[in-house]
Amino acid sequence: MTDMRPVGYVIGTLVSLLGMTMVIPMMIDLYFGSGDWDVFFTSGVITFGFGVALMLSTQNGQQQGLSIQQMFLLTTLIWLILPLFGGIPFILGATEASLTDAFFEAMSGVTTTGATVFSGLDDLPEGILLWRSMLQWFGGVGIIVVAMVFLPELKVGGMQVFRTEAFDTDGKVLPRAGEIAARISVIYVALTVLCFLGYLLVGMTIFDALNHALTTLSTGGFSTHDASFGAFQGPAEYVSAFFMILASLPFVRYVQLIAGTAKPFWRDTQIHAYLTIIFGLTVGFSVYRLVVNADHFEHSFREGLFNVTSIISGTGYASVDYQLWGAFPAVAFFFIGLIGGCAGSTACSVKIFRYQLLWASMRAQIRKIHSPNGVFTPRYQGHPVTEDVLSSVMAFFSFFIVTLGVTAVLLAATGLDFITAISGAATALACVGPGLGDIIGPAGNFATLNEPAKWILCIAMLIGRLEVMSVFALFTIRFWRG
Repeated sequence: MTDMRPVGYVIGTLVSLLGMTMVIPMMIDLYFGSGDWDVFFTSGVITFGFGVALMLSTQNGQQQGLSIQQMFLLTTLIWLILPLFGGIPFILGATEASLTDAFFEAMSGVTTTGATVFSGLDDLPEGILLWRSMLQWFGGVGIIVVAMVFLPELKVGGMQVFRTEAFDTDGKVLPRAGEIAARISVIYVALTVLCFLGYLLVGMTIFDALNHALTTLSTGGFSTHDASFGAFQGPAEYVSAFFMILASLPFVRYVQLIAGTAKPFWRDTQIHAYLTIIFGLTVGFSVYRLVVNADHFEHSFREGLFNVTSIISGTGYASVDYQLWGAFPAVAFFFIGLIGGCAGSTACSVKIFRYQLLWASMRAQIRKIHSPNGVFTPRYQGHPVTEDVLSSVMAFFSFFIVTLGVTAVLLAATGLDFITAISGAATALACVGPGLGDIIGPAGNFATLNEPAKWILCIAMLIGRLEVMSVFALFTIRFWRG
């Protein structure tokens, strides 16, 4: 029987901390003279009280390490429980959201998906807008720690290839996680501050710059305006693209850079492939728009760079409705969202390294067909790839595709049209944000979807953010017997 006390203690700690952070939007509302300040006071008391109560009731279960079962439970329950409490201000505040909409918005925030059910963002109280951005920022740094500490330990989707680079934990997760989180958090905060200053330099207001810095570094994509990044077309798009790229590179490389070791950064094949793909797609769209849309070079390059980076990194900002560019760009952006950034970053979706491992495996198999008696071993970053890593990657792709198909079918069963169902499933599972079509496309939002569809999308966001298999493992009999 799995001991739930260590899991409950960690979750209680995080929930109480979440409640304490609600003081920040409360103070912002007081500063701007909004009557919504009491919403965050009440929400904070409820959240902090629950967290402390859970901590006190489970404190006798503290331990130095977590078992595999406890880690699986913890990684899933964190991203399930935090949105429950993070959505309270949306229910009590000016948005007056239903439980479904509040949970959807908070889940979209914590998973850094960026899909929203709220309209009239320009008129919402500043506290609510900041809280949405904060949820994404918390989710961004949280998923980095999970990706560098927990997922390699759990051998999820080939993440074990990064185990030694995530500071070898030797089975003792919590003590080492503190060291990892501290180093990464400093870098995360520093990049957020630099992004904030960059936005100020290109003309954003302090409030807009703060919110967009939080949602850029988390590759979340929530904005303070209904027009999303369309309200800041121009130099701000270059600043945003630059920091979205930085946020979707492996944070462990930044730690190594600061420690004086630059070689791993420059030799990382993930980084090479990621930057090459962004550059190639940007040039491709620029040429397409010059020829087909008769656009001018700087404008086509800027919009191409910004929107490609936004979608491939899973940020989900939209500066324009790229569906108006034509059928080819619309379809291309659908598949771009299924690429993702680098492992150990705030980016989501499938991730570059899995495609690289898949390609390495395919090359080895093709060579075996040509030379049946030869021995061909797939390699990644110059090292042989073990069979368990390849099996894990193949399992991830299988689960991802099946989950995508099942989610799309379930969405269609609720009455959604084909484009909305398939793109909604993809954007939720890949945690990208905008889908395709008139309803959930770059110019729309998820407000008009029916409640069953929103709950299905919430589940898909949770599954996608936690690398698919770590969630499905909870539903196996063998897991609970272990």
